Amino acid sequence: MELQKDVNAAPVHGIVRLPDTAPLAAYEKDGITIYRGESLNVLRQLPDAICDCVITDPPYSSGGLFRGDRSGDAAQKYVGWNNSDKKQYGTFGGDSRDQRSFFAWASLWLAESWRIAKPGAQCYVFTDWRQLPVVTDAVQAGGWTWRGLLVWDKGVGRPMKGRYRNHLEYVVWCSNGAMPEADDIYPSTLLHVPTVPSDKRDHPTQKPVALIETLLSVCPQGGIVLDPFMGSGTTLEAAKYSGRGAIGIEIDPKYCDDGARRLSQGVLF
Repeated sequence: MELQKDVNAAPVHGIVRLPDTAPLAAYEKDGITIYRGESLNVLRQLPDAICDCVITDPPYSSGGLFRGDRSGDAAQKYVGWNNSDKKQYGTFGGDSRDQRSFFAWASLWLAESWRIAKPGAQCYVFTDWRQLPVVTDAVQAGGWTWRGLLVWDKGVGRPMKGRYRNHLEYVVWCSNGAMPEADDIYPSTLLHVPTVPSDKRDHPTQKPVALIETLLSVCPQGGIVLDPFMGSGTTLEAAKYSGRGAIGIEIDPKYCDDGARRLSQGVLF
């Protein structure tokens, strides 16, 4: 099918088409679309108010107490300590910003995501404890209404003798203005989901599908989920499993290929 030239055109069965000048979709099937490109550039070409939920795990620009720690390789910062089988996941860029530049950059893509989201849509942004304060500022600078925090208990953590282990990550929860009437469910903000085993990962910071499915449980059924930093495609896979459409953006060709491979597999209900 030829790409539509009108960027304000409504999505067709969950598939959003960009203008001819935009990057071609790396994957497009069953309401799931992957765009390979720089996230902010692609977001700026998406239509207004098309997605029902935003779930993303952006580069944290974290991993240490000092500037030199943050500039280290992502694979070493986040998985090197316990990767016993030394599997090579690859790495990713954009993870060495200082806090001021991280705030400015995050505010830009969060503002674009806010524009793309429908009124009342929810947004979930993963972060660690170091970057938690600046992420809560950035979501509000981007136009989102901050609703609260979710805590992900991974069940494991970096062992540090005589110190508390870092086995938690955080999800900043927000919405595009007032939220509509919801289903009669009351999920907990404490999420107990084990991490993906090291030999099952395609990405250094890969999140479990079950974790993303938990977040989607309070999002509209049959809607479109946006992930501006899709990595190997976990958010898109969870959306597919739950009968939703999804849009993923990823700059690295390896992870685009990994995501396309995962999404091309059938779904067993």
